[in-house]
Amino acid sequence: MKGKLCKMCKTPIKGRSDKLFCSQGCKNEYHIKLRQVTKQATKKIDEILHRNRSILLEIMGKNSTQKKIQRILLDKKKFNFSYITSYHINKYGKTVQHVYDFSWMIFSDEEVLIRRK
Repeated sequence: MKGKLCKMCKTPIKGRSDKLFCSQGCKNEYHIKLRQVTKQATKKIDEILHRNRSILLEIMGKNSTQKKIQRILLDKKKFNFSYITSYHINKYGKTVQHVYDFSWMIFSDEEVLIRRK
């Protein structure tokens, strides 16, 4: 029967049957590379989400908790409606989308209601 190989360097593993790495060094290197790949993949998305939040903050100002605006204002500022952190359907059947601590709802007349939590 062939033994298990290290996930990082592919050398045979000695010891417990559930070990995945031959050494602590290989384990550390594997997880460092995994974090780097994840960071690269999410960096662009995070930038878009942060930009969206900044746009909503600029429109709302420091003290407002709710404001109704024309959708075209968000379009002009290049708000990306495709990137959200979560959403829910309210009791009226409207989709409420969230970017961190802000939410918005689009109405049929192209108005957008923005709220801050």
